[in-house]
Amino acid sequence: MSERDSGCVVWMTGLPGAGKTTIAERLAEILRDKGRRVEIMDGDEIRRGLSADLGFSKEDRSRHADRVGFVSKLLSRNGVVVLVALISPYREFRARVREDIPEFVEVYVDAPLEVCIARDPKGLYAKALAGEISDLTGIQDPYEAPESPEVRVSTDRLSVDECCSAIVEQLAELGHVPREQTL
Repeated sequence: MSERDSGCVVWMTGLPGAGKTTIAERLAEILRDKGRRVEIMDGDEIRRGLSADLGFSKEDRSRHADRVGFVSKLLSRNGVVVLVALISPYREFRARVREDIPEFVEVYVDAPLEVCIARDPKGLYAKALAGEISDLTGIQDPYEAPESPEVRVSTDRLSVDECCSAIVEQLAELGHVPREQTL
């Protein structure tokens, strides 16, 4: 299978509001423009369908990550570049998915908690800080940052396109996209 036909899973992890979905959407445009088949697995969207029966306990979050990982693996082995935008707060979850997916690329979408609170695109931090929700990652639940991701992008310092460029460059370095597909 050529680079053009090979799939991979780009697993973007980070705090709520760090920019995972924004980066995934822009990265999908870039890769589609280069002729790649791309699917976005957005954590919020998956929770409305495949994981609608799950809550936010550690066990439920684990099941959610496993389901996303399973579907991502199926897509990637069929030549799709799968862009996962999922908080996936625990290292053990991400390690388990990495072990199961041969072409796994972890991207740490990094933004300081204060920046994510200021962005608060869904109003979750405001609700958590007001005591209206009790399980928000970064406030009441822990977030374990990756120790050695393939890519780390700091969304408080880099533009969306700069983040995407860094990711595409690493995908090319790893052989998941041809060199001419870099920005």
